[in-house]
Amino acid sequence: MEVGLRGESREEGVESMASQGPRPQTLDPRPETLAIGVMGGTFDPIHIGHLIIAEEARYRFQLDRVIFVPAGIPPHKPDEPITDREHRYQMTVLATQDNPAFETSRIEVERPGPSYTVDTLMEFKRIYGEETRLFFITGADAILEILTWHQPERLRFMCKFIAATRPGYNLGEVKRKLPKAYLEHIFFLEVPGVHISSTELRSRAAAGMPIKYLVPAAVEDYIIQNHLYRAEK
Repeated sequence: MEVGLRGESREEGVESMASQGPRPQTLDPRPETLAIGVMGGTFDPIHIGHLIIAEEARYRFQLDRVIFVPAGIPPHKPDEPITDREHRYQMTVLATQDNPAFETSRIEVERPGPSYTVDTLMEFKRIYGEETRLFFITGADAILEILTWHQPERLRFMCKFIAATRPGYNLGEVKRKLPKAYLEHIFFLEVPGVHISSTELRSRAAAGMPIKYLVPAAVEDYIIQNHLYRAEK
């Protein structure tokens, strides 16, 4: 699920839904229980906005690790051209390799068929144990569409959701659109406003414009060496 951030004015009376503030969140009294953040996305390409969100979520929710999961076949982008999954996986590995708390999983890259979040979380529960606490990290715009995800009723009992917002994001739309039963499983995380999208980066690369500092240096080198996104020019 691609992380999408949009800046809007915050509506009063909604902050009670948000997990915000300078201190880490203590969400479970069992310190021995493994807490894993799962950050799914197309990552076409992965950029510093993804990394900022993941690191902020790791710190604020005291996660033991954050696992990045590049989608094999994103079900929400059936008609869009997508870079080969191996390229997207390799870029994600390069982007996360210098953070010991970050990992990259091939679980969706190797799974045939559409990459459904519910299947991925079920597999992580099998690997790490049913008692493991899973936190699915995405953007607030994406969480608005959770009712259209595959088997959303199962999802809300398998994990908590960390929905990243930019400063000033209006949470009122989320409160109006989603049932209370889902809001109880969502924590909102305000992160520094880095307005970057993978779509914009692909366009810049296709036009020969610089993407330096918008993606990690290793990802920039990989894109140049493999001539990615040039076909869109």
